[in-house]
Amino acid sequence: MSDRYARGMEVRREVLGNQHVNRAEKNKTQEDMPFQDLITEGAWGTVWASDAITRRERSMLTLALLAATGNFEEIAMHVRAAQRTGTSKSDIIEAFQHVAIYAGVPKANHAIKIAKQVWSDQETTDR
Repeated sequence: MSDRYARGMEVRREVLGNQHVNRAEKNKTQEDMPFQDLITEGAWGTVWASDAITRRERSMLTLALLAATGNFEEIAMHVRAAQRTGTSKSDIIEAFQHVAIYAGVPKANHAIKIAKQVWSDQETTDR
């Protein structure tokens, strides 16, 4: 295991939580192991591990980019992770407002819908 992989796994756990990472690791197969290694080293061990910007800023950028590019499948995961990075609900809405202006209202609208569902689910679970 490389240092970058180890750091990536550490950051991944800090941001996404142990439950998510444990589930992903359990579901890893021989076929997708190279991909999992790539994202652990590249996304988490390089990009997310950098201290050039805060994790809060990184969460906002990630959510905006996912919405702007129409990659809605990972928005819920990153909305949940945003709580661990100091990103508020207001921060997330601000990021999606930028998406509305620069990438389109429908994409922002759908992203906000996903975020609101995550928040609603969390409120129900927290009761």
